[in-house]
Amino acid sequence: MEPSCVQFLENKTVLVTGASGFLAKVFVERVLRLQPKVRRLYLIVRASDNKAAKQRLHNEVFEKDLFRVLRKNVGDERLNALISEKVVPIPGDISLNDMGVSDSNLLQDMMQEIDIIVNSAATTRFDERYDVALGINTFGPLNILNFAKKCVKPQLLLHVSTAYVCGERSGLILEKPFAMGETLNGKNKVDIDAEMLLVEQKLKQLKKLDYSEEETKQAMKDLGLKRAKLYGWPNTYVFTKAMGEMLLGYYRESMSIVIIRPTIITSTFSDPFPGWIEGIKTIDSVIVLFGKGLLKCFLVDHMAVCDLIPVDMVANAMIVTAAEHSCESGSHTIYHVGSSYRNPVMYKQIYEILNRFFMESPLLGRSGLPIVPNVTILSTMARFRVYTSLRYKLPLQILRLVRLIFPSQLGEKYEVHNCRFNIAMRMVKLYKPYVIFKGIFDDRNLERLRVKNESTEIDNLIGSIKCIDWEDYFMNIHIRGLVTHVLNK
Repeated sequence: MEPSCVQFLENKTVLVTGASGFLAKVFVERVLRLQPKVRRLYLIVRASDNKAAKQRLHNEVFEKDLFRVLRKNVGDERLNALISEKVVPIPGDISLNDMGVSDSNLLQDMMQEIDIIVNSAATTRFDERYDVALGINTFGPLNILNFAKKCVKPQLLLHVSTAYVCGERSGLILEKPFAMGETLNGKNKVDIDAEMLLVEQKLKQLKKLDYSEEETKQAMKDLGLKRAKLYGWPNTYVFTKAMGEMLLGYYRESMSIVIIRPTIITSTFSDPFPGWIEGIKTIDSVIVLFGKGLLKCFLVDHMAVCDLIPVDMVANAMIVTAAEHSCESGSHTIYHVGSSYRNPVMYKQIYEILNRFFMESPLLGRSGLPIVPNVTILSTMARFRVYTSLRYKLPLQILRLVRLIFPSQLGEKYEVHNCRFNIAMRMVKLYKPYVIFKGIFDDRNLERLRVKNESTEIDNLIGSIKCIDWEDYFMNIHIRGLVTHVLNK
């Protein structure tokens, strides 16, 4: 790798929020393996106290299989010493001022030492409670920016967003920052402070009406979706992430800001080894249900592009862009990190690959017999509604009528199946914007950076997305990684 990139990390103090998250822990592993001479890593996680934060990082980050290569390279004793020397676990909450760090001495140390701030904290639920999503995804970045301004020598704030802040736009989507209050449907500007005030008023109203905790939760979820759609976004997650970007851009002053907008993040392509993944990500829920034979029908446009990006490529992009833009006073740069522009894969190809993989390597059912997936693909919402009405809703209505005659035998069965059907339809509505998405993400900023450093180690670190053979990646890396690191555990 280009020495300047490694040297950039040397003796730097880096703050990482959301440190127990999937992308953040890959980023931390990459930094420690590339540059063990990094001065310090302040890692913020939600925890009750310092001891709990340390234990959470131990259990959810450093003990993970992700660190096995680094552990093998330096040995258990040296790695533990490295973590003890370099890593400072911090209990915090970015929805609060000063990120919820209550120790004033620690805060002063952080302000004196920190060079780079990386915000990867987020709630990624599409239908998150509006109050929670606003606190973390929208005002969280502003709280971090306000903290960064108090630091003595801040060189950069790198914020991880999502490419899908674009909503349901089609065509080539450019790497443009949002203007304050900008909406996707051209209606009145969104007033972010007014949105928070609306939430506070709604919570007071619900309390006055004596809503239960569950009723309040659902009301706040519904409010988030309603407000998102009012301004042109398909769900609460991308709406609140877009507003977070607006606040960073508007209040940045002289702070150098880099916003990384990854597409759908998947398992590692090569570093520290191929196929590492944690939890079931967006597309993985479909793969798992497909392999288990639980997915009977699915809404997807066969010819739509599924924009995927391996997590290690995103972590590498974070390091390289941080090195490129540190100390640029007042700069504000957006980077799409995805594959649709230079190496697109269509849902049709993924469907064919899944069929072949699970025919060759089927999962086993409870009986011990191989599961044979049988999925009906529907390309439009209209076709999906007709199919599900005939295949599922009509039988449910018949069952509902029959249970009136035999309530003791069929009452519970109807409730279970009706609940499952309603959940499935809700999920389809949430995921619809992505499975029939018509946009292509322009990534010329990252490509420009790669070309600028062609034939150097920076070029190798960023890599070209064209190097991925999607069939090989799914067949031999991603699905096997999903089975090994998620399903088998």
